[in-house]
Amino acid sequence: MKILHVLDHSRPLTSGYAFRSHYILTWQKKIGLSPFGLTSPLYNQGSGWEEVEGVSYFRIKLPPICLKFPILREWSTILALKRAIKRLALETHPEIIHAHSPSLCGYAAVSVGRKLNIPVVYEIRAFWEDAAVDQGKFSYHSFPYRLYRAFETLVVKKAWAVVTICEGLKRDLIARGIPEEKIFVVPNAVDLKRFKPLEPDLELKKRLGLEGVLVVGFIGSFYRFEGLDLLIQAVAQLNGIKALLVGAGEKYNELKKLVKDLKLESKIIMPGRVPHQEVHRYYSIMDIMVYPRRRERVTELVTPLKPLEAMAHGKIVIGSDVGGIKEIIGEGKEAGGLLFKAEQVDDLTAKLKEVLQNPLYQAELRKRAKNWVRKRDWGIIIKKYRKIYQSFIRNLR
Repeated sequence: MKILHVLDHSRPLTSGYAFRSHYILTWQKKIGLSPFGLTSPLYNQGSGWEEVEGVSYFRIKLPPICLKFPILREWSTILALKRAIKRLALETHPEIIHAHSPSLCGYAAVSVGRKLNIPVVYEIRAFWEDAAVDQGKFSYHSFPYRLYRAFETLVVKKAWAVVTICEGLKRDLIARGIPEEKIFVVPNAVDLKRFKPLEPDLELKKRLGLEGVLVVGFIGSFYRFEGLDLLIQAVAQLNGIKALLVGAGEKYNELKKLVKDLKLESKIIMPGRVPHQEVHRYYSIMDIMVYPRRRERVTELVTPLKPLEAMAHGKIVIGSDVGGIKEIIGEGKEAGGLLFKAEQVDDLTAKLKEVLQNPLYQAELRKRAKNWVRKRDWGIIIKKYRKIYQSFIRNLR
């Protein structure tokens, strides 16, 4: 079965979006499907066919003037995607068009799919308008927010089937009037052969001054909703512990200033963004991974990928009790990690202290994480796509 995936961007760019997309295409090949990708012109990844780690992607470009201005940029992107989807569909004859958010990709795909009678699956990773609110681009009650939300809903209604990465997004779509039987959840997953426990990189640990202490870690983007300021405040109250915060983003300088103001430079290390091929070295020297997300619409609805990677690496995982974190690490005695009350520094501090003072509890938490993440291996999760393609789509045709 041949599947044309329509993507915003892809590997070799490094983002959670690009990695999930690449894993999907890679693992679909492993189970006997024939996927290939088309990327939008927004990230200027070149033109024509390119093979990345065994996966074929088709690139398209737009004149720079088309990407410079809002509205023109979005409309030009849709038109360019429609032309490319139609061309590839007529040349390669895919049985399925699988478009991935944002809605620009979805709209282009359903427009062509309807004309050529090719079923379209639309996959939503997050709602773009919610992330835009967190970044301060507009408010929940603004016209742009309502416009983007309405456009997303339009695409969902036109698609043959919809995939979300979590139950939170599914519930939101049902509340919009989308039939539940049309929506399928294919959660985030990890490649357990690639992500596994590692021996600590002692040279790196020594260079960063992290010898002789437990290391609390975070690897990811420094967005406001990640709540890293809460983690800094919690670490400041504990002895025998240091924090290693790896990554960059809009809040990096503000967090760096907070560390300086609290005189925590020797206790909280912030090396910035590191090369992707070096990330495993930093994972290897972290003991406890913390995801202190704030309680916002985007964090309630969307599940992050990083906690799964941490569990696969054999780390203890602590996260705030927002919807997206609860869904990805679970709740109760079988959960893959611990939850604390969102935005409550004292509760996070108490959870960290409880773990730090009890080595037996640390071992139990690592075991629970290992058991939990086994259910989220790509080798298991990828089969959900084939089921959607073969049964649901065939019936609709």
